[in-house]
Amino acid sequence: MPRTKATVNIENVVASATMSQAIDLNAVVKAFPGVEYRPEQFPGLVFRLKKPKTATLIFNSGKMVCTGAKSEGQAKKAVNRVVQELKDNGMVIVGKPSIQIQNIVASASLGGKVDLEKSAYSLGRTMYEPEQFPGLIYRMDEPKVVILLFASGKLVCTGAKREEEVYAAVNKLHEKLEVDNLIFYG
Repeated sequence: MPRTKATVNIENVVASATMSQAIDLNAVVKAFPGVEYRPEQFPGLVFRLKKPKTATLIFNSGKMVCTGAKSEGQAKKAVNRVVQELKDNGMVIVGKPSIQIQNIVASASLGGKVDLEKSAYSLGRTMYEPEQFPGLIYRMDEPKVVILLFASGKLVCTGAKREEEVYAAVNKLHEKLEVDNLIFYG
C-alpha cells in the first residue's frame, strides 16, 4: 500500500451512442437554432448542454459522440438528455440509444517526485525521450491504459473504459514506483 494516497480527477469521458434510425440534422437545426452545423466543414452537428456541460456530435446515421462529461454516469445522462430534447421538440425517435464508454481521461498526483530515468527501465513498455517530451509514456497491460508520467509525480491516464480502471491503474503504478524506490516524498 503506498504511503500517500494518489489524488485522481476524471477530466473527460467520451461516450458513443447509436440510435437505430437516421436523424434529420436539418430538422434539428430548425428546432434548436443554437446548435452548430456546417456540413461543408464537418458532417456532424454539435449539440451542447449546459447541465451536464457536454458537447454531443450527432450524425445523420443516428450515431452520436458525447465529450466533456466528468463521469460515466454524466456521459450517459447527457446522451439520454439530448435524445429526450430531440423528442420533446418533435423529432420522432424510436427506442433508446445504445451507449458505450470509449475513453476516460484522468489526471492524478502521486504526492511525490518520480525518477523518470530509472522508472523507464523498471516499468518496461515505456518511452522516455526527455529531449522530445518531458514525460515518460507508459503502456500498462492490465488495465489497458496509457499513462503520461512526469517527474513532479503528476500524471495523465488515458484509454480506460471504466472509472475503476483509472483508479486501479494509478494505484498499481503508485505501488510499483514505491516498491522500486522510484518515488520520493518531502
